Amino acid sequence: MTARQRTALIDSLPRLEHPDGSPIRALVVDDEPSLAELVSIGLRMVGWNVETVHDGENAVTRARAFRPDVLVLDWMLPGFDGVEALQRIRQFAPDVPALFLTAKDDVEDRIQGLTAGGDDYVTKPFSMEEVMIRLHRLVQRSGVAAIDDAELVVGDLSLNIDTREVTRGGDLIALTATQFELLRYLMENPKRVLSKAQILDRVWNYDFGGQANIVELYISYLRKKIDVGREPMIHTVRGAGYVIKPAP
Repeated sequence: MTARQRTALIDSLPRLEHPDGSPIRALVVDDEPSLAELVSIGLRMVGWNVETVHDGENAVTRARAFRPDVLVLDWMLPGFDGVEALQRIRQFAPDVPALFLTAKDDVEDRIQGLTAGGDDYVTKPFSMEEVMIRLHRLVQRSGVAAIDDAELVVGDLSLNIDTREVTRGGDLIALTATQFELLRYLMENPKRVLSKAQILDRVWNYDFGGQANIVELYISYLRKKIDVGREPMIHTVRGAGYVIKPAP
């Protein structure tokens, strides 16, 4: 990721902190120090307090003292693996969300990781951009963070996360729950092309049997409500996915 890309990513992510203004705490556990440091650097750049360890036993010990708001866990760790580490941590921190970051990329592995209590799953080699977005979503869903701004704005289109109101040019637009989540994901990533696979993962929550045509169908629903009679904002990038950007 280039310096420009890192800056754009940081600017696009919501600012998260505790209601008292203290930073979000993340514990990163990976037996490859360089990977743990890479994730840590990205999260520190958005103001989070990050600690790293490199084995399962120290993960549990450090989590007990540090009380992280979110965990990033490698699956294969010295001592005992990330699944066991998570199970032990959940004994004293039952609600802490966890993202598995691992080279185990089979569907069966993903299902096992999620069944074992993981809240999300990213395979190596990974995109730092994807990891940071997913961790922000986990923290937002956990309810520990105060979100500075509940409104997403792209051009004359606005979406309020709290009230779930969507307007374009001041006109109220009624959306179903799934349409709202799809639009929210697009607006959280303005000018960024999102693939059908990324959209399926985010909006349909690991529906492994999901078909890409459901994305096409819901994009068409959104266009009818967002773009009809106006300059289009939702665009297809052939062979790559979809992007939302302000109308010219």
